[in-house]
Amino acid sequence: MKMINLSNRLFQMGKKTQEGIAFAICLACLFLFALSAYEKFTDMERFTAGLAKVRWIGTYAAMVAVAVPSLELLISLLLIIPATQHLGLWAFATLMGVFTLYIASMLLWAEQLPCHCNLILTHLSFGQHLVFNIGFILLALGGVYLRKKLKLQNK
Repeated sequence: MKMINLSNRLFQMGKKTQEGIAFAICLACLFLFALSAYEKFTDMERFTAGLAKVRWIGTYAAMVAVAVPSLELLISLLLIIPATQHLGLWAFATLMGVFTLYIASMLLWAEQLPCHCNLILTHLSFGQHLVFNIGFILLALGGVYLRKKLKLQNK
């Protein structure tokens, strides 16, 4: 009984701390997607050409090349607006889940592994990239949990 009580205390934090952590999570997710979208839009030719090489996407490469950064920007907007941050975190985790499944499928079945990522991610192996994505998914889900907890506290 004491063990459970102790662990509950470890996860208890003030409302301001919870808000600060949730905001920091939103900013991290926002930064990742906004920068990724910017880089994809500014180098659309390379992004589209890379997608065209993927067997499952090939014929839809132009459409996917516009849809992906557009979704990233839309989710970034959701993460900026306090009233939509909860939805933005869910959308972020979902799209990162899709990206993670894409990377896993590339590892399993692709002969060439094209990567259309940005910043430091271009220097990661696909295995490291999977861990990075899963970490961000967990971070976003932690933000969802904090947002929900804050909403319940405000009732």
